[in-house]
Amino acid sequence: QVQLVESGGGLVQAGGSLRLSCVVSGRTNNVQAMGWFRQAPGKVREFVGAFGISGSVTRYASSVKGRFTISRDNARNTVYLQMNSLKPEDTAVYYCAAGNFAGTTPSLYDYWGQGTQVTVSS
Repeated sequence: QVQLVESGGGLVQAGGSLRLSCVVSGRTNNVQAMGWFRQAPGKVREFVGAFGISGSVTRYASSVKGRFTISRDNARNTVYLQMNSLKPEDTAVYYCAAGNFAGTTPSLYDYWGQGTQVTVSS
């Protein structure tokens, strides 16, 4: 099993920044990709970004490209989502996920964190 714990969410004004963290623990040798998703009230879970553990691929949703950046600290088993130039439409619960392929579909990921709320005020 793999456990994921997100943190770093909060309330921020439009144009501001937040950095989300996702601590990964457990049988991490099974993980080949990490992803970030978000879900706003009444909407389906939406892809934000993902990367392959080997470093071969990193992808972002078009809605966040150029504003959001995924990074990782292997020593801390932590993945980050740096979010800049935030907009009210970025408001959602943000989830990190672990799986075998850095795809854009939630079903590709086997493990999920509990989510962290991000609210962007106008």
